[in-house]
Amino acid sequence: ILMLEPRRLAARAAAARMAALLGEEVGQTVGYRIRFETKVSKKTRIEVLTEGILTRRLQTDQSLEGVGLVIFDEFHERHLHADLALALCLDSRSCVRQDLKIIVMSATLDGAAVARLLDQAPILTSVGRSYPVVQHYLARDPSGPLPPVVSQAVRDALRQHTGDVLVFLPGAREIRQTQSLLEQALAGGGIEVHALYGDLPWEAQDRAIRPGGGQRKVVLATPIAETSLTIEGVCIVVDAGYARVPQFDPVSGLSRLHTQRISRASAEQRAGRAGRTAPGVCYRLWSESTQRGLVPHPAAEMRTADLLPLALELAHWGVRDVYALSWLDPPPAAALAQARDLLTQLGALDDAGVITAAGRAMAALPLHPRLAYMLHAAHARGLGALACDLAALVSERDVLLGEHRRSADFVERLEVLQRFRQSGRGKGLPAGADPAACARADQAAQQWRRLLGTGRESADNNHNAAGVLLAMAYPDRIALQRAPGEARYRLASGRGARLPEHELRMRQPCLVAVNLDAGEGEGLIYQAVAVDVETLRAQLADHLRWVEIVTWDGQQEAVIARREQRLGELVLDSLPLDKPEAAKRVEAMLTGLRRMGLEALPWTPEAREWQARVLSVRAWFPDEAWPDVSDPALLQTLEQWLAPYLGGITRRAHLVRLDLLAVLKGLFDWQQGQRLDELAPTHLGVPSGAHHRLEYSPGQSPVLAVKLQEMFGLADTPRIARGRVPVTLHLLSPARRPIQVTQDLRGFWERTYAEVKKELKGRYPRHPWPDDPWNATPTARIQRRPK
Repeated sequence: ILMLEPRRLAARAAAARMAALLGEEVGQTVGYRIRFETKVSKKTRIEVLTEGILTRRLQTDQSLEGVGLVIFDEFHERHLHADLALALCLDSRSCVRQDLKIIVMSATLDGAAVARLLDQAPILTSVGRSYPVVQHYLARDPSGPLPPVVSQAVRDALRQHTGDVLVFLPGAREIRQTQSLLEQALAGGGIEVHALYGDLPWEAQDRAIRPGGGQRKVVLATPIAETSLTIEGVCIVVDAGYARVPQFDPVSGLSRLHTQRISRASAEQRAGRAGRTAPGVCYRLWSESTQRGLVPHPAAEMRTADLLPLALELAHWGVRDVYALSWLDPPPAAALAQARDLLTQLGALDDAGVITAAGRAMAALPLHPRLAYMLHAAHARGLGALACDLAALVSERDVLLGEHRRSADFVERLEVLQRFRQSGRGKGLPAGADPAACARADQAAQQWRRLLGTGRESADNNHNAAGVLLAMAYPDRIALQRAPGEARYRLASGRGARLPEHELRMRQPCLVAVNLDAGEGEGLIYQAVAVDVETLRAQLADHLRWVEIVTWDGQQEAVIARREQRLGELVLDSLPLDKPEAAKRVEAMLTGLRRMGLEALPWTPEAREWQARVLSVRAWFPDEAWPDVSDPALLQTLEQWLAPYLGGITRRAHLVRLDLLAVLKGLFDWQQGQRLDELAPTHLGVPSGAHHRLEYSPGQSPVLAVKLQEMFGLADTPRIARGRVPVTLHLLSPARRPIQVTQDLRGFWERTYAEVKKELKGRYPRHPWPDDPWNATPTARIQRRPK
């Protein structure tokens, strides 16, 4: 029987519990296998192991010889490796091991969905042995930092109840802050305060879960204690209600730690820790209304994690159609495609997506594919030992303690590890070094040396070589300083990143960001190593490319053309490009026009009038196919109507060369132009014999400004557009000032003209003011003075 547990601590604890029930030592009937530690024997029939180890075992033995049952415990946590291992077990069962039995277990799982995945497997429910747990909520959600709120809740719980306290906090930072507050408040009270999280040494984790020997204790834990652990003596749970979850962005290739509310299932799991050995109490530091709003189950890691390891495992398994496997949640297509692209760049997959010999070698190492690639590339250059040290420092717990961890200098950590070896494994280490973490990193490095076959190869402290090797693992995290002395950088992925403000020593021109958080806008670089740009050119030649860049420069208001040597999105060199492709030059000019707006074109009154006439006809005749020549539409269709006229035009000042009216008229053929003149003429004849310009506003009646005397004898308002649209008359005085605006000329003669005549005749005596305008002679001239 293979039994999977999501964490090493849980695997040890589960094996110890089962062995104790049998009255045996661990390693006899029940054993465990976790990273760097194995306790099994020929007698072992139940082997507890972590999820990644099962995946590796399946890759080397797809039929799982000698295994009759695989148990997936705490499956509700939905770790990536658990989903993958279940998919591989189901594939093995359908192809080569029809007799293989599978059990999926959890206290809070959506059993129906898993049953469907397991071909309608039966659901077995066991009530088990548990004790009642009384739930307490706050009247309202607390505000402000968590540590003071949690510290007060713990002190209150200790006063009101007996037994030990298990506290759930989102991460190590909050645990350290809360521990400091509690140790001050409980000093001299005989109560021990322990931390429990994954980065702690095994000895510290063991002290936290070991019975207290009659002394009360408080255990401050991350979700590591949420499942598969019974801490004897715990009768009180204080739950802050948050978890810190990594969220991977396939576009940037970076993860960001996101603190979020836990699910209802997680809340139930946490509360259940108080009722394992006796009745208990759970203090939930949120309101009942917030409880009702919690999501039912946590999101599967498959949807938020970096899928690079998954993609390599699937390629190693030999599956071409990933979605042909049985998944509770299939891998997101975008994240999987990004992972496959990166594996192809690393040489792990060929262009057809099939795993290569290098990919198989990478998959054989218990490392993230980036680091596995670095080890093989370094081994070929005689730098395998150094690469093993670097990989250990990246993947294991930080070898620096406390405030010393604020240093972003990754080489400082390399020096600590090497000094650990040279000084007798812990003696004479510099202040701030963590001997236990150094031992762990050294253990990992030695394991990888054996797997890599580096022998006694020296791991000299070559700072520049370290930078180059890490650049091989993280080519997308090579960073160039935006300006000398700045803390802000641009990554090869195109994202921005910055060093912490306190970090002055690492403000180097070029870095490899080894450990960073994606952040909201810019990423935050926690650890980095400086590297020389010229060395990168020489060592990462395969990653460099020359590209021709033809782009719009907003400051110069001109098209700029150059050849750039790039590493990802970073520009390492730039040279002028004398003869860029004409199509790229026109495209850049169009980009500039879109940024400047259509007003940058040489508009004339005639061009604007033509535009207004077309838009007017388009509004009056909506059933006809008149083109949209509004400014927004023209801006969207520059490629169709303007691009052919931009040959030789590379800056804003050149645009004056365009005859914009002629360009616009090019949208119409001869017949369309004739029809436009018919429906929306530029001028209109009046009774005096003159022709006056019409003023158009799209969709409105055109305006005809004309002297009143020129309209004598005309009874009805003129109309255009085949009689559909009346003209708006601006009837002018002899001084060309408007005296009437109307679309009803007949009404003006009948009702208004007499009043106008009375008012203006004395002011303009040399102009005709007949009593009968219907039969008067229209004229634009003045009357001659009598001799």
